[in-house]
Amino acid sequence: MRISDIRGAVQLAAQATSSVARLVEGVHRAVWDKVGAPSGKNPGKTRGITGKVYSVIQVITRVSGASADAVLAMLQSVFESADSEVPRTPREESFLSALNGVMGDHLVDEQSPFALSMTLQYQDSVLDGLAPVTIPANASRVLLLIHGLCMNDLKLHARQRNHSEDLGAVLSSELGYQPVYVRYNSGLHVSQNGRELSAQLEKLLSIWPQPIEELSVVAHSMGGLLIRSALHQALEQGLSWPRVLRKVVFLGTPHHGAPLERAGNWVDVILDGVSFTRPFAALGQLRSAGITDLRHGNLLDEDWQPHERFDRKPDQRRVVPLPETVNWFAVAATLAEKRNIMSDRLVGDGLVPLRSALGQHDDESRALRFKPSSQWIAYRTSHMAMLHSPAVKEKVLHWLS
Repeated sequence: MRISDIRGAVQLAAQATSSVARLVEGVHRAVWDKVGAPSGKNPGKTRGITGKVYSVIQVITRVSGASADAVLAMLQSVFESADSEVPRTPREESFLSALNGVMGDHLVDEQSPFALSMTLQYQDSVLDGLAPVTIPANASRVLLLIHGLCMNDLKLHARQRNHSEDLGAVLSSELGYQPVYVRYNSGLHVSQNGRELSAQLEKLLSIWPQPIEELSVVAHSMGGLLIRSALHQALEQGLSWPRVLRKVVFLGTPHHGAPLERAGNWVDVILDGVSFTRPFAALGQLRSAGITDLRHGNLLDEDWQPHERFDRKPDQRRVVPLPETVNWFAVAATLAEKRNIMSDRLVGDGLVPLRSALGQHDDESRALRFKPSSQWIAYRTSHMAMLHSPAVKEKVLHWLS
């Protein structure tokens, strides 16, 4: 393991120990309140010897965690160059991507070495203008591929029997694009990632070896929200990259949210409504800002800034239409064999309802108006399976060509 990995694991262990102690003390306090016994002055805190025991646990955890972190931080600075030369395995990359999707905002706040930063990847190299990257001289057309929640760009390498087939490579070889992959911390707010993506694309125009004449995008799931957020913010700032954006293909993007996050919000409300289970509400609130943005499909800062993330509230997003300067396409998947009310609103692809993926909304002002020829439904297909569906690939090839 890298020193940074050990340091990140120690940080998580210390935080988990502290959180479990708080949870147990909260339940302890709730029981005392129920039987009428005296309890601590502060909510969720016990009193007397019991309160001191919990306090000592917190102090020991905090001190030992800080001491271990200080030692490991020193070792990390010594071995940093050696660590960076050791490539992560796909399994390690998948673990980090999932961890960031679940609690990426918390990792950033705690300055965890597990926190991912956004990068643009080309041929397994980071496009930052610093490291030399070999790009063909006639590469004026770029295809940007954006993954979804808890994923990374490696997930876009679709499996076909006993070998991997890179979706970006297939699309690029047949259509003449240069594939660029986005890797990001999907636990951050969509608007934060959108802002960073916009800045990265603006920089891409300057570091690419020749003028980019066409930029097209294939975005899976949350990735579709990112490109919409990035484009909206770029247009407001008057940036240059939207001028070369030609086509965007959404694959199962929850334009109007996903029911699983709304169900999670209901769990928060239910747990918080009973004294004995109230401490456990904190477990449900470990989920990241990126996940809570999927409740309604937040795109902008003002969609979440005025509110407490875990409060139950109606859809108050700012309406963000699709600019007519871009050709927009949407693939929606459903596990059902044919369309019906149940499968459209509830089943969908197992994560995203059909109507949400197609941009349909009961409020016409919020509906995204894809042309009939620019939307397509993959039946008996799950949210993840659309990434390696031959039928989906053929449809995307047709649209991009």
